[in-house]
Amino acid sequence: MKEVFENEMKLEFISKSSNEAFARITIAAFVSQLDPNIEELADIKTAVSEAVTNCIIHGYENKQGIVKIVSKLKDNEIIIEISDNGKGIENIDIAKEPLYTTKPNLERSGMGFTIMESFMDKIDVESIVGLGTKITMRKTIKSHSENEDEFEIITKD
Repeated sequence: MKEVFENEMKLEFISKSSNEAFARITIAAFVSQLDPNIEELADIKTAVSEAVTNCIIHGYENKQGIVKIVSKLKDNEIIIEISDNGKGIENIDIAKEPLYTTKPNLERSGMGFTIMESFMDKIDVESIVGLGTKITMRKTIKSHSENEDEFEIITKD
């Protein structure tokens, strides 16, 4: 049975670093339908930045390609798939280790996957060498009433 989503959007752009901000803003606008709080929104934008940057820097290296984003909303969850048709990752487990980088000369910190995992509820990485990589991230957005509770104002009589 096919999963049914409340909304879905697809985005494709050239693997230029100037498009990373475009991806962040687009996802932020899309997830706003779930009424996330500022922290949730910042987490999602940061994770998207890391995934898109990985596609540009590592997936395509010095070549131009297409970065694809598919984002879906279901109940109070956002699912974001970010993929490239780049060189792929030889060993995902090693690539996910904190501080591991294949680009130390570019002053890369090697924290991309660590950041994505800490800001999102779930992250899955699929990659085939020579064909590309797809990162699927999920985050549940608290209900609006839960967000309001965080900012409850206490008054004195």
